[in-house]
Amino acid sequence: MTGTPGLIRLTHGGSGEGSGECGADDCPNVYATDRGSFVVQGDTFTGFRAPDGESLVEIPEETLREAFRVLGW
Repeated sequence: MTGTPGLIRLTHGGSGEGSGECGADDCPNVYATDRGSFVVQGDTFTGFRAPDGESLVEIPEETLREAFRVLGW
């Protein structure tokens, strides 16, 4: 994947307000891209090391459920 994708925030009803678990603009969120993929914003997960060029993030289950609800899944 190359280039910068367009993002649509799915969490908090797509209002752009995050999932309600915010502090200093560090909300866990799920975004849909215009490339048919998803971007997840959350705390860095350090339970094991990801391969070079990849990252692991951890988000609350409720944040993912909210994204699914917005998508109608």
